[in-house]
Amino acid sequence: MMKNWKEAITLVVMTLIGSMLTWNVLAGEYPERPVTLIVPWPAGGATDVVLRDLAQITSKYLGQTIVIDNKPGAAGTLGPAVMSKTAKPDGYTISQIAITLFRLPHMQVVNYDALKDFDYIIGLSGYTFGVVVRADSPWKTWQDFATHVKANPGKVAYGSVGTGSSQHIAMQSIGDKAGFEWTHVPFKGSSDALISLLGGHIDAVADSTGWAPHIESGKMRLLATFGAQRTKNWSSVPNLTELGYGLVFDSPYGLAGPKGMDPAIVKKLHDAFKQGLKDPAFGKTLEKFDQTDRYMDTKAYGSYVKETYTQEGVMIKKLGLAQGAGSK
Repeated sequence: MMKNWKEAITLVVMTLIGSMLTWNVLAGEYPERPVTLIVPWPAGGATDVVLRDLAQITSKYLGQTIVIDNKPGAAGTLGPAVMSKTAKPDGYTISQIAITLFRLPHMQVVNYDALKDFDYIIGLSGYTFGVVVRADSPWKTWQDFATHVKANPGKVAYGSVGTGSSQHIAMQSIGDKAGFEWTHVPFKGSSDALISLLGGHIDAVADSTGWAPHIESGKMRLLATFGAQRTKNWSSVPNLTELGYGLVFDSPYGLAGPKGMDPAIVKKLHDAFKQGLKDPAFGKTLEKFDQTDRYMDTKAYGSYVKETYTQEGVMIKKLGLAQGAGSK
């Protein structure tokens, strides 16, 4: 009997050692081929440009090429949702995670579970958001624009990157506080919204810094920003707090893969992207788009996800935007 127990224990120990060795070998070999990074926004927008630069810089630390795959839609949630259903959890397909992934389940039925379907890897950065109008518009300041909106209920149309996006929620919150009635026009990404503004089809765009080149070229005017302080690149423009709304929106984002990834592979991805994030060359990209380093390690980012999911639910309920929410 004792002999059988000893043999059983020995077998269990050897199995565990074998599994650990297998994990180490797999982690040691990874990555053997290019890694796909899903950008859930159209090509050419601010997020796409920033993540393309990060992917190129991080490739040298990961030891493999990182390929960008644009999958826009559903306010930045289509790409990661598709990944969670179709990609293997082998570390070869990962996605940018926008804050809308934690917000949309409180607004409508979605086909993913933000807390169960993903392995969160690293927190990266946050956005500078702002409201822009055409430079030839009559609105020189936010006050000019706000006065016009107030005097023309329902006639002013603004664009965002989708229903439930931070830009949409920010404008909804402003309207709620100021008593504005304006029309929201959702787009798949910032480039489409900005083209529509330049074409005169909408009156304003609430977006991240994809509008920066248009500001610099003199085609657009920035009226307000959404951060806690004035931005470095546009320091003459007031933020929402200064304008009396008491609101801050900067939407920290990060990366995740499908649920079930090997922890050793998660660590390799985390370490490589952390090096890419801290690389001076990428620092210049962040500065160009007035984004900040919002690094969170794997554990901290996981905690942030849980806290944010809860906070978003409270905010959406407060704004009265919940409509048949949940996962299917």
